[in-house]
Amino acid sequence: MKNKKNYESASNKGLIKGAEAIEKELADGFEFIARIEKAVSIFGSGRFEPDNPHYKQAELMAQMLAKDGFTVITGGGPGIMEAGNKGANEAGGESVGLNILLPHEQNYNKYVTKGIEFNHFFTRKVVFAAASSYYIYFPGGFGTLDEFFEMVNLVHNRKIHNPPLCIAIGLDYWKPLFEWLKENVYRKHRAIGHEDFELVHLVNSPGDAMEIIRKAESLK
Repeated sequence: MKNKKNYESASNKGLIKGAEAIEKELADGFEFIARIEKAVSIFGSGRFEPDNPHYKQAELMAQMLAKDGFTVITGGGPGIMEAGNKGANEAGGESVGLNILLPHEQNYNKYVTKGIEFNHFFTRKVVFAAASSYYIYFPGGFGTLDEFFEMVNLVHNRKIHNPPLCIAIGLDYWKPLFEWLKENVYRKHRAIGHEDFELVHLVNSPGDAMEIIRKAESLK
């Protein structure tokens, strides 16, 4: 019985210590983004190389945003994240990375000018959700889709103040997914409403996305 009590006491102390670490990570994250104004977050695959068309579009997107005075925020890693930071950096803009510490060590790409690291995906995602007025999604894997659907769900359920605009770039990637959502999730199962498709702007180029952002800015 004594050993069990000791185990439970040690376990509780571990939980409390973990909760305190999470609380500090959130506080540091929010303090970090509080110093950033007029920001856009860019998401996408970490596997794309510079010769990939989506990498090139992300780089161009970030250049356009930086020239309009936006801070560009990414996950700080390779692929689309690197493209976003590169475009912003080379256009003379603020290039931010919200990095995640992984077992295989995801280091900052060389174009990040300001960054912060997170140990937990969920704390990083909470900070990301509060960081920007616009969220741009390029093609990606599980991580990108997770970030995409989480943000759309937050906006849908009004769980975020000043709901941001979500923009998905790349019809070759996103259109089949949206067709599946319309046919299977909406028409067949009625699990979402038709109006839910208005939560995302589906476009094919950085120019199209920039037009939507500039129009939204003019209405503020």
